[in-house]
Amino acid sequence: MHPGSTEVQSSVPPTDGLPRFGRSPFGGRGLQRGVTAVVRVKNEAHNLRFSLAPLLRATDAVILVDNQSSDGTAEVAHGVAAALGLSDRLWILDYPFALSRCGPEHLLTPPDSVHSLVYFNNWAFSHVRTAYALKWDGDMALTAEGAAQIRDFCWQVGYTRVNLLLPRHPLYVESEQVGYLDLGLHNVEHYGHPILSSYSYVKAFEWEMLRVPQGSRNHALPGGSCLELKHLDEDEFAHWTDHEAFATSSRTRRKRREFATFQAIKAGRWDACDRLFRIEAPRGVHIVDHVAREWLPRAARPLVHDREMPPRS
Repeated sequence: MHPGSTEVQSSVPPTDGLPRFGRSPFGGRGLQRGVTAVVRVKNEAHNLRFSLAPLLRATDAVILVDNQSSDGTAEVAHGVAAALGLSDRLWILDYPFALSRCGPEHLLTPPDSVHSLVYFNNWAFSHVRTAYALKWDGDMALTAEGAAQIRDFCWQVGYTRVNLLLPRHPLYVESEQVGYLDLGLHNVEHYGHPILSSYSYVKAFEWEMLRVPQGSRNHALPGGSCLELKHLDEDEFAHWTDHEAFATSSRTRRKRREFATFQAIKAGRWDACDRLFRIEAPRGVHIVDHVAREWLPRAARPLVHDREMPPRS
């Protein structure tokens, strides 16, 4: 099944932009049994071999939505799929509008604007032709355990109305050999949901969030399932209006820890951060592969003793 095999009929026009960027509501007729991963990316070429390959193996289809990348992201994605012999599972869409950054900029953008994170996500998911979808970022890399769990979940979920919660552990990448894994706090969000009209992305104060039906059930994968890659030689907070946007809100506790941890590592003070582990990969093994396939699967459980509360049902 190719994810682009069915033409999407637009029924919700944007308030600006081009008519072809209207979107259909979630659901509709003709959805097939299966799971599609929707990967929203901008300049993620360097991460795709870690993030895209496990998804192509585990899911029925991957829709990669490229938002104005300038680093050859789309070409790299095609190359990853071709190397695996899974090009028929990959569909790449181009979204040519600048998106409002999280925080005040997002708050001031109407949700029905093509520049809104809300509209962007709803447009992306309106192209899904399977009964279930995973929301994915280009910097999210499944571990060995996580890849097996996602494969198992995908063949079981069918048309079941259950939401998937996925914990992520930040891995700060210093070089191909060295990284810093934060097990002091992880984030548990909705990352999988049925494609139904009762689900959609709506506006929250700092970002978009998934609206789920009241009383819907959640299934959470265990800790150690997924890494969130953060490169110390890049601006990992460029998608925020400014650093003050997450300075005080209780909703941005995780973001404040990420910023403080990032700054501490850059300043050589990583050992002052609680439960932050400096890890060196064996010669010839990339640090992401080492952590995902060797270090985390062997680490003592529970991995995290302090975490944000999962979303309410």
